[in-house]
Amino acid sequence: MNPLHIEALESAGFAAFLLYLNDHLSDNGRDGTAYFQPLSRDDSRFPADKAEAFKTGMATEVGMTGWRRVWVARDGEGRIAGHIDLRAHAERYTGHRCLLGMGVDREHRKQGLGNRLIPHAAQWAQESAGLEWIDLQVLSVNAPAIKLYERNGFHKTGEIAAMFNIDGQDFAYTSMSKYLANAWPNR
Repeated sequence: MNPLHIEALESAGFAAFLLYLNDHLSDNGRDGTAYFQPLSRDDSRFPADKAEAFKTGMATEVGMTGWRRVWVARDGEGRIAGHIDLRAHAERYTGHRCLLGMGVDREHRKQGLGNRLIPHAAQWAQESAGLEWIDLQVLSVNAPAIKLYERNGFHKTGEIAAMFNIDGQDFAYTSMSKYLANAWPNR
């Protein structure tokens, strides 16, 4: 039995979450780990201005500009093993959609945690927020993440070749979407 449990992140726990997130990002493109964020190896940390917007979004009402909701998976000692977040699109007239971000701590990768986090967030999006779509972008070289998203009902909607040039390498960016109903719509 997996002792990990998923819970909403409260603002009081944000400082500890930020420590986890920066540790997670430190693996980006290092020691055999593929790039999973469009950040250079030397700049793989969460910027202070984005951290403040992230925290503010957690307290913003869903449907308002900048809203964000975060869930963390904790191990038996309360340490963060992974996270998933949903947030508003920046563009107008996108209130029926949201963007997904997620990560799993190096000690908990390849153990099925992503397959627990995605349905948890999708259920909240559909039942609590009344959203119709979840969108995401992923570096195209991150084949394990793309397979995880496909197993969880996401479909590729496009790719931008050479979107990023990081540490002297070009990286394509894949866009994916999940319709929050039983079938991909014909619209």
